[in-house]
Amino acid sequence: MKTLDLGNNIELQVRDEGPKDAPALIFLHGFPESHRTWRHQFPHFAGRYRCIAPDQRGYRHSSKPGGPDHYRAELLVGDVFALADALDVASFTVVGHDWGGAIAWAVAMAGQPSARGPYAGRITRAIIANAPHPAVMQRLLHTDREQRAASQYIRTFRDTANDPIIREGGLVPLLAKAFPDRGASAKPEPEEQAALLEDWSDPDRAFGMINWYRASTIDVPPMDAPYEAPADARPVAVPRITIPTLVMWGMEDHALRPGNLAGLGDHVADLTVERIADAGHFVVWEDAEAVNAAMDRFLECPQG
Repeated sequence: MKTLDLGNNIELQVRDEGPKDAPALIFLHGFPESHRTWRHQFPHFAGRYRCIAPDQRGYRHSSKPGGPDHYRAELLVGDVFALADALDVASFTVVGHDWGGAIAWAVAMAGQPSARGPYAGRITRAIIANAPHPAVMQRLLHTDREQRAASQYIRTFRDTANDPIIREGGLVPLLAKAFPDRGASAKPEPEEQAALLEDWSDPDRAFGMINWYRASTIDVPPMDAPYEAPADARPVAVPRITIPTLVMWGMEDHALRPGNLAGLGDHVADLTVERIADAGHFVVWEDAEAVNAAMDRFLECPQG
């Protein structure tokens, strides 16, 4: 691991392995993990690709600016391109899971060749694992009972009345409050559980993680709200993605339901979907073999 100054008052700790002149993969982890999310992908890909995985802002030993305003999506997207600049990476494939996947969607939109702006042409492909497209997710939250119920934890995370328990115990008591009825789920290796618990027990890290949710503009209605878009709601307007895009989905995800796959083709022109049965939300380590195989097939397919 090394620490990089992004030049925007943010420092990120980064794992960077593989040939420096090889095609680059930038891996973006989600909540509530770290660069260690990708522990099964680095050994598989680092012989052929330059593999780069930061601890994103708010996580572990990376910068943790105070307050949700420092975790707006455009700033998180800017971190990714600033990271590439700091490592002299001109173009790359973005790979993201969960919140990292949400940022990867936005990075793809900003960096595809058809984009307008300073990042245009820098993203060659996008790989997304169990992370909803913003337009699809917002529609489901308004109209789909299953996804709305699965997303009520976001309302708990956003509630500042819970700040005292975060200050006292970090993320652990908040997770217990947000998911009181969550059944048995896949658990990582014991050493990974220990690393996660260390991160979750630190209040500063916990607030950094939670600020991603508090900065998000996505609307999560309560369960008793009507199952329709509010009269004043505007459709989520985002550019159509034209670069090759792989979406992998663990079909047993309790938080992000498979309904997020419906209608993706309306937003992504060159789309490959890999449904991974018997895997849940943390598909990248729950079934790393299937994930790596799907990525191999996608990355080895000629572009254009």
